[in-house]
Amino acid sequence: MKKIRWGILGTGRIARAFAEGLKNTSNGYLNAVGSRSEKSAHLFAKEWNIEHFFGSYIELAKSTSIDAVYIATPHTEHNKNAIICLEHGKAVLCEKPFAVNASQVKQMIQKAKEENMLLMEGMWSRFPPLMEKVRNIIANHEIGEIRTIHADFGFRPETKNIEGRLFNPKLAGGSLLDVGIYPVSLSFMLNGKPDSFVTDWTIGETGVDEQASIIFKYLNGSMAVLHSSIQSDTGQEAFISGTEGTIRIHKQCWKPQSMTLSKWKTDETKEIEIPFIGNGFNYEAEHFGELLIEGKKESPIMPLSESLEIIKTLDEIRNKWGLSYPFE
Repeated sequence: MKKIRWGILGTGRIARAFAEGLKNTSNGYLNAVGSRSEKSAHLFAKEWNIEHFFGSYIELAKSTSIDAVYIATPHTEHNKNAIICLEHGKAVLCEKPFAVNASQVKQMIQKAKEENMLLMEGMWSRFPPLMEKVRNIIANHEIGEIRTIHADFGFRPETKNIEGRLFNPKLAGGSLLDVGIYPVSLSFMLNGKPDSFVTDWTIGETGVDEQASIIFKYLNGSMAVLHSSIQSDTGQEAFISGTEGTIRIHKQCWKPQSMTLSKWKTDETKEIEIPFIGNGFNYEAEHFGELLIEGKKESPIMPLSESLEIIKTLDEIRNKWGLSYPFE
């Protein structure tokens, strides 16, 4: 396989971001798009100069013109769409959150194993070079043992559409799954699964979480203080404090391109910038393409077991709030 022939399932904002990202990959190109309507698919194909387009998701899944599918549909469709593509022999990169709850994610993982296909959650913030640098700093104990993580992601939408994705409980709306998953996933990546947590939330008029605060607690005394909001703009930074130094990932920590590294023993402070080449989505696409070309079925950077533990934790958080979606 010389280059991965990609198909995109969905034609919205995230689909466009991924299509743009593919322009800066060396091992893949966009060859097809699928939508719920042929008109939408045709317009997207014309806009992005794509050879193949399909007026249904199943047609894309069955197509022999693609090797891998990027799922860019709403949260509530991820499980169903991923399983359809896996059943038809397509490797699947699914936009975060992987699915709405742990039950759905388990089904996706089981199907990938049954079909012997590559499956990965599209947590794109893990793959830029700066985040690789952060992982190396932590692994090499350059700031010692992690004691505290602070991370947040909050924004205020220009308009509040109660029928739209953010605020509609039927679409698994709310801050936790949309943006809260970024600081949660960051904490998992750096410190693993918490041993316990405490949490509180602000319920909006539609019944979804419009703000959420979570404290992860670990048996070694380490803590992670995390926040998400669709009511207000927040700093969107991450601060990692260790026994020998700190890392501050500057705004926007979910789109990591600059950080400050401080080491207390040597009284050293270093500003590190690694700007994106492309829009950032290219890094996860390149990584996924490498896995597929090498015949691997899982990513070491975003392993399936970790995706499952993250969604289990999000389920537990919602359970403590008493929040479930109408379809659950």
